[in-house]
Amino acid sequence: MTAAPRPEAKDSLLDRIAGWADDRLKLAEGSRKYLRKAFPGHWSFLIGEIAMFALIILLLTGTFLALFYTPDTTPVVYSGPYVPLQGTEISAAYNSVLELSFEVRAGLLFRQIHHWAALVFVAAIVVHMLRIFFTGAFRRPRELNWVVGGILLLLAFGAGFTGYSLPDDLLSGTGLRIGYSALLSVPFVGPLLGYLGIGGEYPGVGVLGRLHILHVMIIPAGLLGLLGAHLFMVVRQKHTQKRTRRAREDNVVGEPLWPNQALTMTSLFFAVAAVLAFLGGVFEINPVWLYGPYEPFEVFAPSQPDWYMGWLEGLLRLWPAWEFTILGVTIPAIFIPSVVVPGILFGIVFAWPWIDARWITGDHAEHHINQRPRDVPARTAFGFAGLTFLLVIFVAGSNDVMAAALQTPLDTLTTVLRWAAIVLPVLAGLAAYRIAERLNQPVEAAPSSTVPAAKST
Repeated sequence: MTAAPRPEAKDSLLDRIAGWADDRLKLAEGSRKYLRKAFPGHWSFLIGEIAMFALIILLLTGTFLALFYTPDTTPVVYSGPYVPLQGTEISAAYNSVLELSFEVRAGLLFRQIHHWAALVFVAAIVVHMLRIFFTGAFRRPRELNWVVGGILLLLAFGAGFTGYSLPDDLLSGTGLRIGYSALLSVPFVGPLLGYLGIGGEYPGVGVLGRLHILHVMIIPAGLLGLLGAHLFMVVRQKHTQKRTRRAREDNVVGEPLWPNQALTMTSLFFAVAAVLAFLGGVFEINPVWLYGPYEPFEVFAPSQPDWYMGWLEGLLRLWPAWEFTILGVTIPAIFIPSVVVPGILFGIVFAWPWIDARWITGDHAEHHINQRPRDVPARTAFGFAGLTFLLVIFVAGSNDVMAAALQTPLDTLTTVLRWAAIVLPVLAGLAAYRIAERLNQPVEAAPSSTVPAAKST
């Protein structure tokens, strides 16, 4: 007897849908190639992923917050549960933030997670760019990707500033007033920029609406677009990698995207989310109810911005009150530290791959192997000098708090910090250069000492 033929198993609905899509889009053919793409295994290559995951959490929490926020400066009388402000006339925007903090379930948690995620997002971008800088990973053919990273950092600053200004409390209003003053300081077109920025004469009635559109639509669209371009270039150009015995300029040594790297990235995403949830649930940040509503004639003292704007705050505090007159127009003292100096700094950042290739290394060849900081002493010295300068002016952003804590006259401390901003970067650069040079010198073998043989008796 012959066995009856077994009926053929029918494909499931999911299999048929996948087959239909692959027949038209040829997904499987391309997926096999990219699923085998190798990723470097060193931990430092995950810093960029931390920035990406922080951005995802920012988008998720920001969507929740946008459901309850009102970008409106119309005065209302507060009648919520926070007793110290009951009966106070505040803006509708500030009222919605207080409602988020005290009345919306999990509103305060989402607000604080969102704020902590913003701090981590900028920090991860900065650390990621420092790794790229000191290892020479920006060299040809990755110059454009370096520029994209610099624009991402600028947009992150913009997202932070616009989001920081939305609550319409006294602290955020102080920062917004500084930004408005910087716009006004631009020669010839400053008043027009200020008028467009706030929607009228200061303090303006449309400023929160403009900031809200920037914060929830335009800047996130730019961030996502640039992130997509950045990832596309990484895939096309492949990752750089540490110098090892197996690594060459024409290969990539590491873990495949699937399943190794995919599992690593998934675990890292949940780790980042867990840390941010812990920070948002345990550590208070930006308690806007303590600052009160914004009044144009009041200033919150001592007012401190988020850390990533501290360097700019320090520049404003350290720069002398120099004013110039050009074609009958007075250039305010704030223009140079708030517009010119940051423009020069970011100009150097954007142009650095070409500066490095032309004046530092003279190397225009393609490279896929990372360098050690000691391999290029001049670049390392320049980087440490720049970091020291930024650190000094960052500290200067809290000169009033430091003066009070140290019981030192504010003018004296400001003078010391001005000299430190000039002298310490030079000393740090020279020290880094000498250390890198010494580490590059070959180790000389110690002369072997010979002991005379004992004579036989």
